[in-house]
Amino acid sequence: PTECFLSQPEEKTESTVKAKRRKKKKISDILEKSAPKPGVPADLQNLLSQHFSENRSVIEKEELKLSDSCFLAPNDLTHSFSSYLKEICSKWAKLRKNHQEKKSVVMLVICSSALRSLELIKSMTAFKGDCRVVKLFAKHIKIKEQMDLLEKGVFHIGVGTPGRIKALVEQDGLCLNATKYLILDWNWRDQKLRRMMDIPEIKKETIDLLEMSIIKLCREGSVKLGLF
Repeated sequence: PTECFLSQPEEKTESTVKAKRRKKKKISDILEKSAPKPGVPADLQNLLSQHFSENRSVIEKEELKLSDSCFLAPNDLTHSFSSYLKEICSKWAKLRKNHQEKKSVVMLVICSSALRSLELIKSMTAFKGDCRVVKLFAKHIKIKEQMDLLEKGVFHIGVGTPGRIKALVEQDGLCLNATKYLILDWNWRDQKLRRMMDIPEIKKETIDLLEMSIIKLCREGSVKLGLF
């Protein structure tokens, strides 16, 4: 009986350790082995409804809902960034030509990091042509510099992170009234296989930006959302 009693805790401890090890591996294993699945409008709508489900009234939640008409066709993972933008922005040449407002952009592209912003700017060369692109991220660039830049010149496309874009909007450095397209870098994964909405800080900042002004503009029909 004594020997049995002594061996039981050992077995339990060993099995618990194994279970913990299995649990740790499970998340990355799923990410590695799961086939890439392109994001669709319902994914963003579900994310918003989950985020606001606990602390908003029924009326408030209704005001934050987005209809399918607010969305552009999502990327089916076959496009390069330039080919995707060409497909969803058929009237781009006209919009670009007519845009003369300072402190604003026609298209906003939101992604998870400064490095990813630079990658997207390089990969949109075939689409942007002679359009002026402004970098809207925090790394190595002071917000005052970006505000001065936006105030002095006319830019067509802004590419950056949600935190810095939100700060620029709050400080009246960036106006969204002329914005027609907002593209979320939805499907791209970093080295840890995380999409932008898998990173808590980026997810919160993106939702805060959407709630602050984008959702209202989408519901009014002046802004269209795209998931790349």
